[in-house]
Amino acid sequence: MFALVDKSDNSITKMLNGNRGITLGDNQYPRAIYTLWTEAERNAINIYTVTIDESKRKDERWYINTNITYAFDGTNATGSYGDATAKAHADTTWTAQDETDGKGTEGEVATRGLKYNLIQTVKLQAEGELNRTDWYITRKAEKNTAIPSAITTHRDLVRSRQAAMETSITNASDTPALETLYTYTTDSDGVTSRPLALIPTLD
Repeated sequence: MFALVDKSDNSITKMLNGNRGITLGDNQYPRAIYTLWTEAERNAINIYTVTIDESKRKDERWYINTNITYAFDGTNATGSYGDATAKAHADTTWTAQDETDGKGTEGEVATRGLKYNLIQTVKLQAEGELNRTDWYITRKAEKNTAIPSAITTHRDLVRSRQAAMETSITNASDTPALETLYTYTTDSDGVTSRPLALIPTLD
């Protein structure tokens, strides 16, 4: 990305994506200036490459990032994010005023938070894994064929893991704590894992 600047007041007058030429005064420049010209040559006609500072940009799964703010300091054109806002980790409910305003019933859920949605995902993952071996249960009911112990053990593990994962999500104190549960790390043995663990699957 590039910026056309006005050096009289160090303002950015136009953002340029570099996919088409530009007319400046009586001069027409082809889009090749963005790929074939040097930075110094572009700067000479007041076009600067924009450097984006992403130090405040956060994972959009957990946060709402601000729009990028662009600036020119006389030498460099930059773009930067403001402070990100954490998404609500808990459900929000309608208030008495909301009910008065006709928006909803006081006490009922207005917006689902991250915890609810994450727990629903865990439930679906566990359900999907259990569905893979449901046919053993059906065969047992219809033909009285014994269910292999390994299958029973696996299904029990899926349910217990699901319960543990849901508890961990429920007990997370805030959005950063939820993010930590889902953050993968690699130990000294090269094993990658996350605190929340995963629903176990059959090999």
